[in-house]
Amino acid sequence: MKIISNPLELKEYLKENKSSAGSIRDFQGNQSVGFVPTMGALHEGHITLIKRAREENELVVVSIFLNPTQFLKGEDLDKYPKKDDADKIICEKSGVDVLFFPNADDIYADDEVSLLAPNIRGYVLEGTSRPSHFNGVLTVVMKLLNIVNPTKAYFGKKDAQQLNLISLMVKQLFMDVKVIAVDTVREKDGLALSSRNTYLNEIERKEALKISSSLYLASKMVSQNIFASKDIVEKMRECLHPLEIAYVEILNRDFELIQEVEIGNSIILVEALVGRTRLLDNIWL
Repeated sequence: MKIISNPLELKEYLKENKSSAGSIRDFQGNQSVGFVPTMGALHEGHITLIKRAREENELVVVSIFLNPTQFLKGEDLDKYPKKDDADKIICEKSGVDVLFFPNADDIYADDEVSLLAPNIRGYVLEGTSRPSHFNGVLTVVMKLLNIVNPTKAYFGKKDAQQLNLISLMVKQLFMDVKVIAVDTVREKDGLALSSRNTYLNEIERKEALKISSSLYLASKMVSQNIFASKDIVEKMRECLHPLEIAYVEILNRDFELIQEVEIGNSIILVEALVGRTRLLDNIWL
């Protein structure tokens, strides 16, 4: 595994290696490149993304970059989990070819061109309480995709709004990359894996299970032919009590509110505060 921190060095390295012999090719005859962008503190969810990329591509690139522009003032940038040495070992054991490990100065300049999230989809749900958060997300993802120039980029479904906005950016800016959505990985008790789970104490860890429990309840109601969004959300909120709920919403895959669950075209999303930790989860129906 090669570790590179300089963006121009990475671009040159990939340019040279994409044209070498290999069995998995993109439409231009180059080696297929799978890219997994992360902020580090890797867990089994990230490993699942890497394994998927490894299965589908000749070259696999993972980035570890704690992006400062997507954190608002007073958020957890300074205490976000950092496990650099462990992350490098995980990447090597998972078959990563190149680990891109830049510093903020490698990615950002003093007078930055930035990308703005859409006025509607970027400022609902998580965007309501974190205005400008998705500006930072889209800007850094755009930069990383331009640096790596992958065939496919892999993102988890747990961050559904982020996934939707990145897919929208790729489509609207005519970017030559395929966005691959990968199912959420969970603990045995149902809690969605997240780097922020390390913030939870023992009591909070048990309380956090109310989030996945509310989603399982919603899924059960749908299986019983209860499709009305209002009824499902009401029962979910009861299940989540007494957590501080940021939102419980049922949307279609275009992130539009719907009055009834549409099988094959719906996402049920939850954000709640457990102690001081903000946790997201969802199910795709």
